Amino acid sequence: MITKEMPVEKQTKERRTETIMQAGTPERQNEIVITELVKKFGDISAVDGLNLEIRRGEMFGFLGPNGAGKTTTISMLSGLLALTSGSAQIGGFDISTESHKVKELIGVCPQEVAVYKFLTGMENIILFGKLHGMEKQQLKERAQALVSQADFSDAAKRRSKGYSGGMMRQLNLMIALISDPEILFLDEPTVGMDARARRKTWEYIGSLKDQGKTVILTTHYIEEAQALSDRVGIIDYGELVDLGTPQELMVKHDAEDLERVFLKITGRRITEGL
Repeated sequence: MITKEMPVEKQTKERRTETIMQAGTPERQNEIVITELVKKFGDISAVDGLNLEIRRGEMFGFLGPNGAGKTTTISMLSGLLALTSGSAQIGGFDISTESHKVKELIGVCPQEVAVYKFLTGMENIILFGKLHGMEKQQLKERAQALVSQADFSDAAKRRSKGYSGGMMRQLNLMIALISDPEILFLDEPTVGMDARARRKTWEYIGSLKDQGKTVILTTHYIEEAQALSDRVGIIDYGELVDLGTPQELMVKHDAEDLERVFLKITGRRITEGL
């Protein structure tokens, strides 16, 4: 039961629980529900009538070339970009009318690195944790755990202006995780990483599912989508052109991998948009 005396975060979680219980249907196990979502820039439809449901605890992959509408979709869901029409609910909250509630639940790793280069890696992580209103001791412990898990402890002591592109991406991911969000949006999280760092990041992203988190991953890396995703939504020119587990899609289209699935559906390769 929700009371006025409860902290806002607890009220949010209580409300979510009550909403799920009152609904009493399997559909309420969907963490994200997107209905006829549209984003237009002038006459161009970047996202065109997207309908999608993502389950709680699912690792969902958006696969498609640059310009397909992946980042635009993530930007709308995370409150960074206003929708043209349609609707979406995250954790039972409407992204247009209850965006403050949505932001309490999510973490976002944007495609463009968002760090302060004059700060050390650790100072960046701590700063964003403070912006989330985290308690000092909790923030310190969480930040130390993140850099340790990422084998980033030494690098975290240095100013980020000297980081490589891959290190910047790692820092970006840790910032997205600092508040221990229930739902994560990872927009091309391994771009710029070398093969070793990419593999290690895949392992870490995979471990998030074991923590019960819902993860939405956008990528144009075929291997990444196949290795990490429970289900994959193939998106092209702003439209969802197919949906299923990697294996289901490969069987359905008689293809050896998702690159060939995409080629059969659209007549072009994912890398053509790069």
